[in-house]
Amino acid sequence: MIRPMFGFRPKPKKFDLPFRYHDPEKEQREDERRKRRIKFQTHNRVKPKQNVKVLALALLLSLVVYIITLL
Repeated sequence: MIRPMFGFRPKPKKFDLPFRYHDPEKEQREDERRKRRIKFQTHNRVKPKQNVKVLALALLLSLVVYIITLL
């Protein structure tokens, strides 16, 4: 509390960051893995089930209309 009155300023802490080696081949392999993983996630098997549901509803609706026209 008294130190700032006498012109003392806190100095920033020194930080020694170790240098890292940039390996472009490793980065490229990671990118390929990520693309493969994304490709597998995008394949969705919901559409064939939806097509079956739509066909079943269309057949049911046409059956109901056919029965109504007979009466």
